[in-house]
Amino acid sequence: MTSVRYTKDHEYVRVDGAVAVVGISDYAQSQLGDVVFVELPDVGKTVEKGKEAAVVESVKAASEVYAPLSGEVVEVNAELEGNPGLVNTDAEGQGWFLKLKLADPAELDALMDADAYKAFLDTLG
Repeated sequence: MTSVRYTKDHEYVRVDGAVAVVGISDYAQSQLGDVVFVELPDVGKTVEKGKEAAVVESVKAASEVYAPLSGEVVEVNAELEGNPGLVNTDAEGQGWFLKLKLADPAELDALMDADAYKAFLDTLG
C-alpha cells in the first residue's frame, strides 16, 4: 500500500514498503517558480529527519529540502540533473528527488496526511 505524507516545510513522502520517495509538494514548487537546478545527495548517504537532504534552486531563490524521515539514500532522480523543470511540471510524480530506505518507519506518524496538509495550506492564506 502506498501512502503520501507531508511536512510543514512542504516536502512529501510516498512510502511503498520499506522505501520512501521524497520530493517537494506541488504547493512548494508553485511558490518557488521555475526550478533551474537541483542538488541531490549521494547514494549511500544517511540523512536525518529535519536536516538538509537536497537543495533546489529557482529563478527566485535557493531552498533546502529537508529529510522528512531518517534513512539511507538508495536512489536519486538523475533525470533532474538535465531536466530540473520536472519539479514544476510533476512535483509529486516524476519530479521526485530521492528514495530513502527508512531507518524508523514510526517517524511517519508525525507527518500530515493529504487532508491535514490541505487544511494546513488553507491556514497560509
